[in-house]
Amino acid sequence: MNNTSLINHPCIICCRPTSMWCSRCQNAWYCTPEHLQNDWPRHRRECVPINAQQQAQYPNMIATPPPAQTELVSVSALLFMPHEERSRIITVQCRPQGTISQGICPTPLVQEYFTESVPNTIILTQGLNGEPLRFPLHIWYCPTSLQRGSPINRAIYRITNGHASKPWCGPVVVLKFNGSRRQGYSDAGSNDLPALSAYFLAYK
Repeated sequence: MNNTSLINHPCIICCRPTSMWCSRCQNAWYCTPEHLQNDWPRHRRECVPINAQQQAQYPNMIATPPPAQTELVSVSALLFMPHEERSRIITVQCRPQGTISQGICPTPLVQEYFTESVPNTIILTQGLNGEPLRFPLHIWYCPTSLQRGSPINRAIYRITNGHASKPWCGPVVVLKFNGSRRQGYSDAGSNDLPALSAYFLAYK
């Protein structure tokens, strides 16, 4: 092969002629490993790997960075446990889905609080007197406990002063969306209790 034809490819970053390419797709040219590293957040979206046999045939390759590990996002949530008298604030790890620009809400890792079954969810969009919530609440609950009718959640019983027509049963985790489009979470806190109390009072 005539190497002079390879050198005519410009580096994607600086346009300097180069004979080195991305080892994963062999379709992007870089003059240094640093330039590939710098361009990787963009290039990874278009980088389609070739098979290993093809890679062995070409020596002019720059090792592609390994895929970045997805970093978990931490948010504050409200936890209502059946055997506890009061709700408490906990930290919940959320696993991002897709990219930020895609606007896909991360997945909260709350299974540890639901030992009996996979939790179900309710999205609460209205607060006191039916007013729309600027930051909707995401309620995670145990359908098995609710269907069975036990154990009664004492923390929820307390915030409704025992006036709910039907008691709520089983554990509950409440997260707060960061806006009406529900693309992420912000920290939940005690100021969210009135809206939750109104919801649990109306539950039948």
